Amino acid sequence: MKSLFFSAILWGGLALPLFAQQISKEELLFLTPEWKGERFADGRPKVSDALLKRMRLVTHEEAWAVMKGANYKFQYAEGWQCINPDSVLVGRALTATFMPGRPDVHRVIDKKGHEKDGRIKSQNSWPIDLLVKGDVYVVDQFGAHENGPTIGDNLGNSIYAKTGNGIVYEGAIRDIAGLKEIGGFTSFFRTYHPSHHLNNPDGELNTTLVGINHPTRIGKVMVMPGDVVLGRDGAVTFIPPHLAEKVVTTSEIVRLRDMFGHERLREQKYTAGQIDNRWSDEIEKDFSKWLNSHINELPVPKEQIQEYLKNRTW
Repeated sequence: MKSLFFSAILWGGLALPLFAQQISKEELLFLTPEWKGERFADGRPKVSDALLKRMRLVTHEEAWAVMKGANYKFQYAEGWQCINPDSVLVGRALTATFMPGRPDVHRVIDKKGHEKDGRIKSQNSWPIDLLVKGDVYVVDQFGAHENGPTIGDNLGNSIYAKTGNGIVYEGAIRDIAGLKEIGGFTSFFRTYHPSHHLNNPDGELNTTLVGINHPTRIGKVMVMPGDVVLGRDGAVTFIPPHLAEKVVTTSEIVRLRDMFGHERLREQKYTAGQIDNRWSDEIEKDFSKWLNSHINELPVPKEQIQEYLKNRTW
């Protein structure tokens, strides 16, 4: 399926608008119909900064449960090496897809990028030019290892300056010591190698950039531009933008219920069996009272708790 998709990209099925590899706004709107909120000028879904901030406390388990319930079963990617493994990476995906270098395709993409779009840099820097605050650069580098890395400490510093975030990189990175010096560059990558990619179609050619902000594949996940990236605890979850608010709200309710349940267990007001099973009306009423009395002390925005209480029947 992936090869057919990129055949369409390269041979006109999706047309090649704007930059040599960038998806058109119309195609991106077509592929993300469930998102009804704000978008960037190019059509990429723009989940709000406020929601991204709340997403930082969400766990993979909480996100997975919501998405599985909505029939999104392939949103979790594991098996990474990490920079800042104890930190959390959250942002909107900007995607790039590379393939093994092919001179004929590379030449025409280079020509279009250099002549029509005015790009004088190498292809690996083109998607980085599009990054903005709150983005996460998500790259399918086809698992390339030796002579594969397109990200080192120079581009890493550029990415961090533009986004305030790190990367998710299906391949090898280089200059890992320098990347670790970028304090907030929390990143997930497959391997490390000191070599770098070569992009001379008339000589050594290792990689060719075939897609910017097209659907791409990370592990077993189809990642869409604008997906919310949640990287933590050694793994990455990609949350469709139209499910982001539900994921966050569900997580906050679970967090509050856990806080209440643990407090009541320490007080020995209820048994572990009562808290672990479906709560009785008595416990639910107690929980609502607890929320009201602690509303200014809880790690969830007051407005969200009030909204939750408004929808309850007790």
